[in-house]
Amino acid sequence: MGCATATGGELLSVPRAGVLATRFKALADPNRLRILSIVSGSSAAETCVCDLSAPLGLGQPTVSHHLKILVEAGLLNREKRGVWAYYSLVPGALEALAATILPADATP
Repeated sequence: MGCATATGGELLSVPRAGVLATRFKALADPNRLRILSIVSGSSAAETCVCDLSAPLGLGQPTVSHHLKILVEAGLLNREKRGVWAYYSLVPGALEALAATILPADATP
């Protein structure tokens, strides 16, 4: 008698698993989660980098480092305007991550 074969969803491809791992790794830091919370809670649907240091209690270089990771992971968009950069959520990025770990019939 052999092992039972897993049934259910489709197996992730190696490239897709790599993208997902990068995104989940980006989310695995409390400061980056707080940044996403600030950006997603913005009434303008975007946040200037200049408005992140104070609420996070972090210096500008540290905030910029975290923002770079979130942009590279495909979770935030960056738009440069003059000397400032503005950040917004990539549409559907967080929902797509949730869909990879929640069954299709689950309600979050």
